[in-house]
Parts: sequence; C-alpha cells; structure tokens
Amino acid sequence: MADPSPLLPVSNSLEPSYSPVPEGAVSAGCPATRLRRSKKVLIAVFSGLLFVSLILATINNNNGGRHVRYHSQEDEDASWATPKEMAKPETLSPAGSRGVSAGVSEKANVNLKGAQVKDYPWNNSMLSWQRTAFHFQPEENWMNDPNGPLYYKGWYHFFYQYNPHAAVWGDIVWGHAVSKDLIHWLHLPLAMVADKWYDKNGVWTGSATILPDGKIVMLYTGSTNESVQVQNLAYPADHDDPLLLKWVKYSGNPVLVPPPGIGAKDFRDPTTAWKTSEGKWRIIIGSKINKTGIALVYDTEDFINYELLSGILHGVPKTGMWECVDFYPVSKTGQNGLDTSVNGPQVKHVIKTSLDDDRHDYYALGTYADKVGKWYPDNPEIDVGIGIRYDYGIFYASKTFYDQSKGRRVLWGWIGESDSEVADVKKGWASLQGIPRTVVLDTKTGSNLLQWPVEEVESLRLRSKNFNNIEVKAGSAVPLELDGATQLDIVAEFELDRKAIERTAESNVEFSCSTNGGASHRGALGPFGLLVLADDDLTEYTPVYFFVAKGNNGSLKTFFCTDQSRSSVANDVRKEIYGSYVPVLEGEKLSVRILVS
Repeated sequence: MADPSPLLPVSNSLEPSYSPVPEGAVSAGCPATRLRRSKKVLIAVFSGLLFVSLILATINNNNGGRHVRYHSQEDEDASWATPKEMAKPETLSPAGSRGVSAGVSEKANVNLKGAQVKDYPWNNSMLSWQRTAFHFQPEENWMNDPNGPLYYKGWYHFFYQYNPHAAVWGDIVWGHAVSKDLIHWLHLPLAMVADKWYDKNGVWTGSATILPDGKIVMLYTGSTNESVQVQNLAYPADHDDPLLLKWVKYSGNPVLVPPPGIGAKDFRDPTTAWKTSEGKWRIIIGSKINKTGIALVYDTEDFINYELLSGILHGVPKTGMWECVDFYPVSKTGQNGLDTSVNGPQVKHVIKTSLDDDRHDYYALGTYADKVGKWYPDNPEIDVGIGIRYDYGIFYASKTFYDQSKGRRVLWGWIGESDSEVADVKKGWASLQGIPRTVVLDTKTGSNLLQWPVEEVESLRLRSKNFNNIEVKAGSAVPLELDGATQLDIVAEFELDRKAIERTAESNVEFSCSTNGGASHRGALGPFGLLVLADDDLTEYTPVYFFVAKGNNGSLKTFFCTDQSRSSVANDVRKEIYGSYVPVLEGEKLSVRILVS
C-alpha cells in the first residue's frame, strides 16, 4: 500500500450523525491523553472480518517534545530554562474576519465564524489538556505559517509567523527556535520585527537559501505602510553564529514590488531559490490574474537585482490566489531527498500551493523545463489546486526544506486548531505545527508523494506492546489493554478476509469520507479501524478508519478517513469528517500510523 499521509489528531463542522458503537464494547482502561477522563484505544469493525497486528509504543509521559527558552547574557539566568507561565491575556471579542482585509488568507475560524453557538464553559485546567506534548508550539500567543526552515552548523532552524501580543492573528513578526533533532526545541529571541516602512504592517512568509559558500539569504514578503506586498532581503549578522540570533535587513529593500498587472495584495511568499542551467538563481512568487492562480518566475545573480521571466511557471484557472508556493525535485529512482537545484531525466518536480479560497494545500507532479522557466503537469486532471492534497485535515501554508545532514526533504505545515477564538484567548495560545515529515515520490505508482513522520519521533518511545493476529468480527469493537500513557505512537496493519471480499457485490456507488456519514456509514467492506481517544463511557472518541469500495469491474478502491463528530463534547469546536482515496497495489496490506500527542 502507498503509505497514507499521517493524519495527526487535529481538528474540525458537522453535527454528529452517529450510530452507536456496538453493544459489548468494553473499556480498555488506557489513559491515552491528558484529559479529564481515562482514554483508551479500540479496534472497531462494523462489517466484514479482518485480522489486525498492532504495535503501540508509549511515548515519554513528561512532555516528550520539551520546549525551553533561550536566555541572552543580559538575562538574570543565562541558561536553558523551563517554559515560563502561560500569559493570561484579557478576553477579546471574537472578530468576524482576520487577515483578509490586510491581504492574506482568512485567519479566523471560518467554520465557526458567525455561528450561533454558546461558548463552552472552559476552565484553565481543561484548556491545559489541549497543549500538545511533542508538536512544535510557541510558549504563548498566535502562530501560523512556517518560514525559512533550514539546517545550519549542526542546528535545525525554524522560523514562523508570530503575534507576540495576543492569541489571535495580527502584529505579525518572525518567531525563531532551534533544535538538534526536530523534536526538542530551544526558543530564541524574535528573528525579525516590523520596524521598517516596507514591512510595517507585517513581516510575512519567506524562505531561506543556502549559498555554495555556506552563507544564508532570506527572502520574505513585507506588507508596507500602505499595505502593498513587496519582497525583501535579509541575512544573518554573523554567519559564524550557529544559532543565527541576529538578522540584518538589506538597506535597499524592497528588492521586488508587484509587476504591472498584479494587484498590490496579490504578490507574496517567495520560495527557496535554485540554480538554473545558466548559473543564475531562480525563485517563484505566488499571485493571481482574475481567478487564475499563477506562479511568477524571477531570475537573479545577487538576490538584489531581478529579472521577471516572460510568461509564468504555471497557472490553473479558477483556483484563485496562490500563496505559500513551493517548488522542489523528487527522485524517480531513490528514496533520498534532493537539493532544490537538482534537475535531470531521473527527477520529477513538485509544485505546491496553498489556496487562499479554500485554505487547503495542493500539489502536483510534473516536468520542469529549465530553459524556458515552465512546468508541465503529468496529469492535467489532477493539476495544482484541483487534484491531490498533502493532507485532508487542517494543514496549511506548508513549506519544505532540504536537510543536507541526512539527505532528506522535510515538510512543515501549520495546523490551525478547531477552538473558537474566545477559547484561544482564554488559554493564551493558538495553533501548532504538524510533526515534520519526510517527503519522497511513490516510485511504485509514480503519481503521488509518500509522507512519513521524521525518524526522530521514534526516539520518544519508552516501551511498546505488540498485538498480533487479532481477529475482529463484523459489528464488534475490541479493547486494547495498555498501561498508563499520555502519548502514543500506534502502528497497525489490517488484512481483510478474502472470502468476504469475494462475497461482496460489485457496485457503482461513489464513496466520500466527508459526505457519506462518517464512521456510521456501513458498507460490505468497511468501515474498520481504530477508535482513538475513547473515554470509558464512549462519550468522546475519534474513529480513524478504512473504507473499501468494490467497483463494477471487481476492482477495490480504498479510502482512509477520520471522523471527529464525537471527538469532543464541547459545542464551540469544529468537528469534521475528512479523508481521501489512497492507492493500494496488489498484495499490499492496509497500514496506518497514528501519533497521539
């Protein structure tokens, strides 16, 4: 099976439309997260017969992905320190919209915006449960897009869109943290703040490029004092500093302004640069013309002076504004990542865009023509913005970087949580980053990417328990007995009963995770999977499951879904049912990995 993108426990809008879990489902007594009731894991099968093998690894109970704050020499205690107490910002009235009028995508919780829902009576203890253990988060306040990730002098650097004043979008600057393993993070002082006319209204998204001499250049979008989007250059004040604590903005900024025919608020998010066959550096910037999303192409020799190429790298009608564009090569023959400048016959190129209109990240595979600065999709029917997504949950503004230390391409993505803005303000923080993932081409299909959590996540495992060859009959839920754990790393394989497949009638009925009633929709070959974060009385639980459809020609089509209809009893939380088709080749088993943080 082509490994599905790991759907992490994020969040979520549909009224619960659930059939009850079959009678006889008993508690496993497994406290799987830091919630008020004990949680457990159940194997649930509503139809068919299958055999299951699982490994459940217990992850460090004591905040496996520990974050610490950097103290400068001026601080009283210049040392590694535990996080400070979470700030308690005063309650704000929820805004109808955030970000759109400034010229970026909607940052408010659009699924709850304007909804007539009563605020859930959260208290501080309840809200503290929502803090994740090993996903990246700032200590307090608002975070969104990942910016300029890179590996430099033994440290992974992560920059991010950050509001230092509140747990809502606004006053955006660049936060900065470093890590030795992409899991444990040291929070550093702000990298760049909005202190120039060309970024007065926001230091927005950008990307890093490491030059052949090892020096770094950073291109980023600034929103000017007149709210015009321009591109700016910055670089480290001291390249000998492995922590890159201080950054200098180029005195001649901005280096790029919107070209003729491009709107003042439709020109943002420059990519990492790559070398052309002529030895120049090339970048793309997201934009649109009417409702056609496009990627503009610029060449430069010094990152100060630029040439706009005629035409565009690529564009797709009716996709709207392209933001947070990304462009990188993947190998057709190997499993290693590639430097962004690699090109040739053994390479495909990925274009990814974040669609302003629907706030999802789409990618497509194709061929890059270096000489003319064009990219052509392998399959126009699944072109950028109308085909495949990185992730079918909440995952946006993603960015990859080439990790030269391990020869891999790593993907970061922003997860905007499902809470109401009122709840965010009460808890004092909002948003997290998805677990960083490696990205490679699925060389078996040649038509999609494979994503997997970085190997460093496995270092958090303390112990594991195997469950082999569990037979699960239709209409049953089997509890898994575990010792106490606050985080889990679950790996499971499912094997359908061949006789059940043969007995299943063929059908031309279409299936969709989001529109077919969630885990309550019964079919001949599904749903089957795991009930995660299930409490003792099954008031709250999250099914993560497969559904297999048998077509008129006898072929099987597999879907991988998550149903959050009963993930929380809170009424001011978005609860979605999402997922997608996943390619499964002959002889492959159905496997899933779930990280519970």
